[in-house]
Amino acid sequence: MSSMIIGASNYMNPYAGSYAGVRQTSAAEQTGKVLANPGESTKVSPGRKSSPAECETCKNRKYQDGSDEMVSFKSAAHISPQASASRVRAHEQEHVSNAFTKAARNGGKVLSANVTLKTAICPECGSSYVAGGTTATKIKYPNESNPYTQNRKSLDAASVIGQNLDIAV
Repeated sequence: MSSMIIGASNYMNPYAGSYAGVRQTSAAEQTGKVLANPGESTKVSPGRKSSPAECETCKNRKYQDGSDEMVSFKSAAHISPQASASRVRAHEQEHVSNAFTKAARNGGKVLSANVTLKTAICPECGSSYVAGGTTATKIKYPNESNPYTQNRKSLDAASVIGQNLDIAV
């Protein structure tokens, strides 16, 4: 039976195909290095300083929201490069949801909601990750008390009068 060590937990795998009493060791355990990002590749790409498993930049990367809405990531938090796409997408969906809630509360209508995710490459290890995102929403609110809106409606009504002519012979 073989075992795989992840972090501080020891998971036993009865189907690993090793002989009993033989433990498989990773390359990092053999060299004595402590991994910053367990589960990542230990291969260093050409032109890079470290492997994704040993990358301190990826380990210390934090995400924080700068908007004035009540959404996640108001305080800086770490997201792994593998989870960055889904977590940032879910965060931007919170902004879209807030736009629909705000429009419904004030009698408006959401005309559009566009989410853009930004990707980047880590300069230290070369792994790609989602670096952030932006949400742009357009909401239309009816404003019957606005004098400009009232004038526009009266002009529209005046331009329609007399356009239809019914003649009976």
